[in-house]
Amino acid sequence: MTILENAVRDLLAQYPDILYGFADISYSPLAQEYPSALVLAVPHGKQLTPEIYTEPDFDAAICSSRDRLEAFLEKLEALLKEQHAAYYIPPMAQKNETDLLAEFSYKYAATRAGIGWFGRNDVIITERYGPRVRLSAVLINAPFTYGEPITESRCPEDCHRCVEICPCKALKDVRWDAGKLREEIIDFHRCNRMRSAFISKLGRKSACGLCMTACPFGTPEKAE
Repeated sequence: MTILENAVRDLLAQYPDILYGFADISYSPLAQEYPSALVLAVPHGKQLTPEIYTEPDFDAAICSSRDRLEAFLEKLEALLKEQHAAYYIPPMAQKNETDLLAEFSYKYAATRAGIGWFGRNDVIITERYGPRVRLSAVLINAPFTYGEPITESRCPEDCHRCVEICPCKALKDVRWDAGKLREEIIDFHRCNRMRSAFISKLGRKSACGLCMTACPFGTPEKAE
């Protein structure tokens, strides 16, 4: 491992609850300048299940993980600057409300880093926390030891909980593999319309995380 990689791993060792992995992003146009991605998955502040779910609690849980992620990224950026490493943190926000795509897919990078796979809800599932994580990626102009990509779903064949609980019936009950397109798994426009309908009431889109809370991965049930 390089000096830079050792330094990044030493920093992450101080945050044992944060999942991470390195990915080769040669598939992305951004790889011309930043060939590697450090992908991070920070657990939600509260690991909700359907029995204790409320939309405000879910929003608070994801905001808590966002704040913790931002605090960690400050330390990581300081380290990268100290090591004179060129880096870029692509925005999470989607570029527009038409195709609902961001500049760089954190989720796809997470599969390439070996952190998780896409569930039937088009959300990344991790073994440790299920889908109850906030993702980010830091693109770095340096080589790293890359994770083993995950190319197919590890969800049980007979598990359809996220599909069944979806309030807008946007999930198509399709099991993911690396060849699947997003639109084969989810009607993302339908999901977005339902969430957007709450803007006038909440001042934001609905956080709606029911499909995440229903996942057995990351729960005591799965650990048994």
